[in-house]
Amino acid sequence: MRIVPHAMMAVGRCRKLKSMKVHYLEIVSADVEQTCRAYGGADFSSPEPALGNARVRKLPDGGLLGVRAPMSESEQPVVRPYWLVNDIGAALDAAVHAGGEVAHPPLEIPGHGTFAIYILGGNQHGLWQL
Repeated sequence: MRIVPHAMMAVGRCRKLKSMKVHYLEIVSADVEQTCRAYGGADFSSPEPALGNARVRKLPDGGLLGVRAPMSESEQPVVRPYWLVNDIGAALDAAVHAGGEVAHPPLEIPGHGTFAIYILGGNQHGLWQL
């Protein structure tokens, strides 16, 4: 089962860490072009509206790297990994049980899957279910 680290700790499955996969690594940046150049510029897509106008490129393991600008004046730059999970509801419940706070409930992005965000230890963590 693919599940986030905090959820695994909550259910005593730390031995499964090797099966974890980051499906989407999101970088919210004040300078999208500069950030994309730093990560191989030409390999990024044009802005994808469904992903907040992120410019996206495939990673060698099949995951995705997305770079986008803040979507509001209050959004701060952040690097947020989205862990691939089989059951986003169960994974989010386990993260909350481990002390996390839901920042964004599960939301389907047509053609991309469902994501959720929680905060734990002052850091933002994402979940992604295909």
